[in-house]
Amino acid sequence: MKIWTRLLTCLLALSGWITPATDLNSFGKADHLPRKVGDFGNPEFVLAQVATDPGPPVVGKPPTADRPRGGRGGFGGPMELGPDDKAAFPPVPASFDQKRDGIAHGTLEMVEYDSKSVGNKRKALVYTPPGYSPGTKYPVLYLLHGIGGDEEEWRRGGQPEVILDNLIADHQAVPMIIVMPNGRAQPDDRPGSNAMATAPAFGLFDKDLLGSLIPFIESKYAVKADRENRALAGLSMGGGQSLNFGLGNLDTFAWIGGFSSAPNTKPAAELIPDPLKTRAQLKLLYVSCGNKDGLIRISQGVHAFLKEKDIPHIWHVDEHAHDFQHWKKALYHFSQLIFQPSGK
Repeated sequence: MKIWTRLLTCLLALSGWITPATDLNSFGKADHLPRKVGDFGNPEFVLAQVATDPGPPVVGKPPTADRPRGGRGGFGGPMELGPDDKAAFPPVPASFDQKRDGIAHGTLEMVEYDSKSVGNKRKALVYTPPGYSPGTKYPVLYLLHGIGGDEEEWRRGGQPEVILDNLIADHQAVPMIIVMPNGRAQPDDRPGSNAMATAPAFGLFDKDLLGSLIPFIESKYAVKADRENRALAGLSMGGGQSLNFGLGNLDTFAWIGGFSSAPNTKPAAELIPDPLKTRAQLKLLYVSCGNKDGLIRISQGVHAFLKEKDIPHIWHVDEHAHDFQHWKKALYHFSQLIFQPSGK
């Protein structure tokens, strides 16, 4: 519990939930909660973070595979950017997340499924692409939320249905189904007033994902039910889940993305105990973070290990912080790469 408490305190402070001096025992009370659940996507919250930003990151020696990040949580000391910490893609079009007239649109549907591991019915938000037909089989992206979110966080802050509609209309993404579940695998899966207290439930979500959600989706929708047609990605806590569960289940997922992954991410050597096998099975491993994100050391450490072990991957660092400006752009890039025949 002491390790969890320390990690949670650091994550809360870096994310703007509390100050470093806040007592976690009192966290959750109104006077100790300077932000609300979902504020990562709120422009006012982002502006408040910028106003209190301590300054630009230090350009210096980045973490390495044997010095990954100042402790497992990746906290302590200023951010250090190295020569690898740069954008892998050009800036996105200004209208990438704006709903367009004159094109076909997909559908969002809230579904319920029986969870064997949690023991009750759980919800997931499902996007089906424009022209979805039961006579055609589609690949599936499982897209995970952060510590204060739920099955609707991506819709609220990231508009994946708009991003994918636009990309599919422009023939830049393969028509796919996107499943946005609740990664908090406990009977009461709402974040509540103390979202950080639910962190351990995120570590149990793999049982629900593999044992109940995927079988449900494959029974309800017309999907291609093989690893080459399943992708797993997420933001923050969901990014850590995606790296942990995706790399831990390469017989199930071939395409994996971690967007500014949180301290729940396992050390890289645990994520990839057999580099040769991982290299042979992966279609795509996408790791990204913003250069104003206090959690960047986590992703830097993963990148350093992958580079040392010669495991092909994409490492993308943009100008954003720990917010939806980064996450929805990461989705824009990631969704164009997955399920492509070339596996680029």
